[in-house]
Amino acid sequence: MKILNAMPPYNLFGLEEQDYKTAKVVVVPVPYDSTSSYKVGSREGPRAIIEASRSMELYSEEFDEVISDKVGIFTTEELAPDLNSPEGMVNRIAKEVGLILDDKKLPLLLGGEHTIAVGAVKAVAKRAKEFSVLHIDAHADSYDEFMSTRYSHACVMARIREMCKSCFSIGVRSINHDSADRYEKQILYMKDMRKMETDEVVKTILKNCKSENIYITLDLDALDPSEMPSTGTPEPGGMHYDELKDVLKGVLEKKRLIAMDVNELSPIPGIVAPNYLVAKLLYSAIGYAFLKRKA
Repeated sequence: MKILNAMPPYNLFGLEEQDYKTAKVVVVPVPYDSTSSYKVGSREGPRAIIEASRSMELYSEEFDEVISDKVGIFTTEELAPDLNSPEGMVNRIAKEVGLILDDKKLPLLLGGEHTIAVGAVKAVAKRAKEFSVLHIDAHADSYDEFMSTRYSHACVMARIREMCKSCFSIGVRSINHDSADRYEKQILYMKDMRKMETDEVVKTILKNCKSENIYITLDLDALDPSEMPSTGTPEPGGMHYDELKDVLKGVLEKKRLIAMDVNELSPIPGIVAPNYLVAKLLYSAIGYAFLKRKA
């Protein structure tokens, strides 16, 4: 029996029809935050994003299209955490993402903590001859080891650089001294971004992300806490929604997106605007990756 007046289905954007075979984008919710070192809660992020997305209007005035009608989107069930070890969870993610890549689809991971990116990049690196990683984050995440593990949220870019030689970080405003020295040429700090127009930021990214193929890992604390308070380690002085959206637009007009993750949404009870922001941002990003904008 089907209820006549049912709420939208429980998937990203509340889509009435889902078909894995025809989908171009496969969404994987990953409710994992076992290495969080300050405030936990990002394991609730995937559900919060999905819940918010079910209340969105799916027509985009920017594209003059219902993006989800033009780009097939399929949401999987939540990926069960591996609680034996962070490395075990990375390998679990890599296996699942690999299956999606082998089916010639674009994986979109909803975190969960930032560690999820390591597993996804591991799967990409096994299959792609050349790709670049664009890292959008308030933090450099470049510790070799943190709290007795090399697979912490604070070690994400250290592990990713071992798999990809073309990495570039933007929005950073929290970094340790060693990482600042070592990765100086691979980071565009927020202090410098404030002096630049968006097209300058995009040109800098394109110059440093040399491959046509790009993986985007987005830690939501890249955004200013005034718009994104719902993170485990908020840093003042961040990007704003429209700035981030314009950066994604500029990059994805020139690059081929092969996979993406969004992470570190730690929902605050009763405050849903940040959850909705993420859903809207992802919907636009899918449009930028697959469709031409309305002139």
